[in-house]
Amino acid sequence: TVGIVVSRFNGEISNRLWESALEALAAAGVVEERITVMPVPGAFELPIGAMALAKTRRYSCVIALGCVLRGETAHFEYVAGEAASGLQLAGLETGVPVAFGVLTVDTTEQAEARVDKGADAARAALEMADLFSQVRQQARAG
Repeated sequence: TVGIVVSRFNGEISNRLWESALEALAAAGVVEERITVMPVPGAFELPIGAMALAKTRRYSCVIALGCVLRGETAHFEYVAGEAASGLQLAGLETGVPVAFGVLTVDTTEQAEARVDKGADAARAALEMADLFSQVRQQARAG
C-alpha cells in the first residue's frame, strides 16, 4: 500500500505532480485501491501528514508532493527547508520510506516543466519500499 500526502497550495502544480505519481504507480502495478491520498493545506504541512500516514504502519511507503514558489521574502527558504527536513525526519523516525516530490522553484514555468517529478518520487518510494522489504527478509533469514 502507498500513502500520498499532497499540498493544496499551488494546487494546479500539485495536482499535476499527483497525476504524474499516480501514472507511475499504475505502471508499476499498484492498484488504485491500495493508494491513500491525504490532502494538506501547504508544503509546510506535508511532514506532519507524512508522519501521520507512516505511523499507521499501513503503508509500504509515503510520497510527499507539493510546490513552493520563490516569492519576494525569505518565506520560501523557511517553507522549503522545513518541508525537506520534516519529510526526512518522518522517514527516519518511522522507518517508512518517505519520498520527496516537492518542487522548489523560482517560477510557475519552471514548476510546469518539472511536473514529471511526481513520477520520479513515486518510483523512488517504491524502490525504497522494496529495499526495506528485502532488508527485513534478510534479517529474518539470518
